Amino acid sequence: MENASANPSLASVLHQSVQAGRHITHTSSKQREQAIGSMATALRGAFHDILEANTLDLEASRESGVSDLLLDWLKLTPERLQRYIDLLHRVGELSSMYGSKDLGSPAGDRHSYSQVRPLGTVAFIYEALPELGAIAAGMSLKTGNSIILRGGTEAQHTNLAISTALRIGLERADFPIDAIQLVDSTPSLLYELLTHTQQVNLAICYGRPSLIHQVTQQATVSILPAAIGNCYLYWGANGNLELVRHAICDSHVGEPDAVNAIEKVLIHTDRSSTSLTTLWKSLKDRGFQLRGDRELVASYGEYLQLAPETEWHQPYLRKIVAFKSVKSVGEAISTIDRDSSGHADGIITDSYLETQQFVAGINSAYVYINASPRFHRHQRGSDRIWLGMSNYHGSQRGAIALASLVATQQVTMG
Repeated sequence: MENASANPSLASVLHQSVQAGRHITHTSSKQREQAIGSMATALRGAFHDILEANTLDLEASRESGVSDLLLDWLKLTPERLQRYIDLLHRVGELSSMYGSKDLGSPAGDRHSYSQVRPLGTVAFIYEALPELGAIAAGMSLKTGNSIILRGGTEAQHTNLAISTALRIGLERADFPIDAIQLVDSTPSLLYELLTHTQQVNLAICYGRPSLIHQVTQQATVSILPAAIGNCYLYWGANGNLELVRHAICDSHVGEPDAVNAIEKVLIHTDRSSTSLTTLWKSLKDRGFQLRGDRELVASYGEYLQLAPETEWHQPYLRKIVAFKSVKSVGEAISTIDRDSSGHADGIITDSYLETQQFVAGINSAYVYINASPRFHRHQRGSDRIWLGMSNYHGSQRGAIALASLVATQQVTMG
């Protein structure tokens, strides 16, 4: 079999992807499960090749001055690679999305029903995090779609090794290998990919805010942007201190990307100084850098550095938390709706009234009440696998899962 090429013409890639997608549409759920299982087995067979390619990428990235954040996202350990191979196996075993639903007879003697259909071709645009290409590919095939992978320059060797293994797995399962294709990371090619509305049915983008902004500005195809960081927590006047500490610390544990990390905390002005200093000492002991607004820094300068105004609506993507005082749950809601990333925000309070006000007023995709917002791609005991979290204001808002990669078709019979 030929290796997955990173430099064919985009027109050829798009044509091959569309043709492969049409073939996949007619396969059974069992065939797709077997193909994804074969992909995972092929990744296991290429285990050492993938790790060697990753070492090359890490060395080149360090020499070129790539940020520590991207290096953390890029680095594959044997344990991390094996975890995602197991996760790919799990994708194949998930329940099928296909089926139909009776809609009754809305008009006259006609009968209507709806059925789930694939989108067609999905483009996955991401940086570092090479293992996510495999998960995105598995989710796309599971839902009957073909996929075009476009990773970052920093992971080019790793992405090529992974995509090659995935295509070998497809070939062994007698599946069209062009259902998974890798394209290079040149900016001009990205722009072309994002503007081929006839061939690309959905573009999912995953990475730092700079990448998300670039994709959202250039795309004419439908997009599903994934959000990372800048999640807010409101600590009400009666909220439990230990719950706040747990929610902050636990939300930063996600590996390698803490998608739902709490980076901003709004504190009701009635909170005691003892509870504040206890929390801040605990966080500092755990390696967090702490910042605050002018009011808090003026009173607690030994714990907090001043957070510039520009930082309140930007993610840190590091173990940094900034604190701001607010006078009410209403002020907290307006602050969060204005400045947070809008994908995962929470409240810690013992007040039922505050909880109801918060849930009714907040405009985030996910709201957490007295709980850690920690992100799990696959939570033990759950039947769901998430690629990421979207703050997109539309029908696909929230978790990016299998349901994000299908469409509903309405059928009416006379």
